[in-house]
Amino acid sequence: MTSDESQSSTEPNGDGNEEVNEPHDAQVSGETTGESAGEVTGEAPEAQAEEAPRRQRAARGARTTRAPRGAAAARAADEAVPVEAPPKPRLLDMYRNTIVPAIMEEFGFTNPMRVPKVQKIVLNIGLGEALTNSRAMEGAVGDLTIISGQKPLITRARKSIAGFKVREGNPIGTSVTLRGARMYHFLDRFINTALPRIRDFRGLPRTGFDGRGNFSIGIREQIIFPEIDYNQIDRIRGLQVTIATSARNDEEGIRLLELYGMPFIRLT
Repeated sequence: MTSDESQSSTEPNGDGNEEVNEPHDAQVSGETTGESAGEVTGEAPEAQAEEAPRRQRAARGARTTRAPRGAAAARAADEAVPVEAPPKPRLLDMYRNTIVPAIMEEFGFTNPMRVPKVQKIVLNIGLGEALTNSRAMEGAVGDLTIISGQKPLITRARKSIAGFKVREGNPIGTSVTLRGARMYHFLDRFINTALPRIRDFRGLPRTGFDGRGNFSIGIREQIIFPEIDYNQIDRIRGLQVTIATSARNDEEGIRLLELYGMPFIRLT
């Protein structure tokens, strides 16, 4: 007797024929499987239709990324572009390799820190006309910015002077202080390019020292600097150049600037 036969039973009916009765469990399972199959077949297309856009949106969001905007984009562009370092000052190498040994031998210094050096260079333009001409200050600031490569400072009157019609706080000039690499670059251009362009130039006087090794010179025309375009200026202006050194006397300061190449008038 097989398993299928064991699950089914035969009962005689009134006619003498045997009637085969299937188990109740098989009928129930058949009905449930039919219902579940019907439910699956009826709901599967709708569920798949709802899940498909979700998968597409998730895949699209994973692949695409937003481009940076505003400050983030600017920072990314700056990081991508390589920035070249400024050139090393030529006069700084000259000072370390040539000037320091020469001054130590000439003055008998035993410590290289005793050798004087250039500390700063100050450029100054006085503007008395700024009291009546408001555009004069803009022109002077522009010229000094081009010459020095640095934003100058506007100087103001500290007290009122009735004779000069000056009130406290009025802008009366502009100045800029150079140190470090910019100082050496300006000194190089000033000695080798600007001074030879002075009209009827015959050397710098040695009387410009103040007794402590600091040298001052007055320039009558700012157009001696090649950076200044003659067609772009409003008028000819002069400026004062002060070179501050760590020399203890004028003799050390003169010798320091001479070794840099400053064209002083020769003593006869």
